[in-house]
Amino acid sequence: MTGGKHGYKNILGKWSKLPYAGEKQLPVPEEPLAGSWPTFFLKRDHRGRFLDPDGNLIDLKIRFPGRSIDFTGKQLAIVKKTLDNITKEKIKIARYWGTGPPTKQWTPVIDKLIDVYNISATRAGRILGAVQGGLNDARVVAWHLKFAWEIPRPNQLDQKLATVICTPKHPSYPSGHAVVAGCAQIMLTYFFPPKSERLQELAEECAVSRLYDGVHFPVDNEEGLRLGRQIGRLIVRKLKRQRNSEQKRIDIRFTDNKKVKLPPPPYKQPLPFLGETKCNSLILNKAEGSYSLLLWLIIASLLTRDIK
Repeated sequence: MTGGKHGYKNILGKWSKLPYAGEKQLPVPEEPLAGSWPTFFLKRDHRGRFLDPDGNLIDLKIRFPGRSIDFTGKQLAIVKKTLDNITKEKIKIARYWGTGPPTKQWTPVIDKLIDVYNISATRAGRILGAVQGGLNDARVVAWHLKFAWEIPRPNQLDQKLATVICTPKHPSYPSGHAVVAGCAQIMLTYFFPPKSERLQELAEECAVSRLYDGVHFPVDNEEGLRLGRQIGRLIVRKLKRQRNSEQKRIDIRFTDNKKVKLPPPPYKQPLPFLGETKCNSLILNKAEGSYSLLLWLIIASLLTRDIK
């Protein structure tokens, strides 16, 4: 089976052609055209390929999902082993980063840095605008690749796989959370270099949380981080060259190593999540010691018996 216009051999079956575990209907895609949306820093050529802010073709730093990535074997085995040995602490991490869109956790980080460094209103607006604009571009690239490649989710390859959270309605590779996290890490490090180590920790925790959730393969997260960091660096390179009317560099890098605790922990949303999260796929609820998978199997068994 060929995988879309790229013509790679997709031995898995496309994301759009496989139901999630516990569901009979095929997944309805979430914003499948988001990969074509306008970008703030990156550009596109007439063929839709991504260009850097200077108009040069970008060689995206992400592995092509051909046969060199063993999704059905090694990658899926790691997901299953992770869920089999999941701890309450990892569930806490998974649910924290998995609540709402990824900007929900990164925006409070930006806001806290702005507060602690007592940044002026104009510079605060620039930092927020630049970072959020960069995250938009990172998401556009991620969505373009997701729907170009259509790599299935773990619970599409194992129909008994119960996840910690609802599996998002878009393809697996690369992880959108990881791409956003990598970009956020690089861009915030540009403005706040003393916090580079902590920002890297947050980015890596955000990425691995998707493995803890059971909704992503490890390679989705690893390659997503790498891609997001590349996009962040391209944007930072552009920001560094921007000048004001006196031809002076606009940005100030805040180099004082001020004491600031960037969340998490605690693993409680800085801004309460008011949305609803419902799904019909299999959900693991090990925190309370129960499994929706077990319930689903019991129901399926009863239905089968009644039919007989």
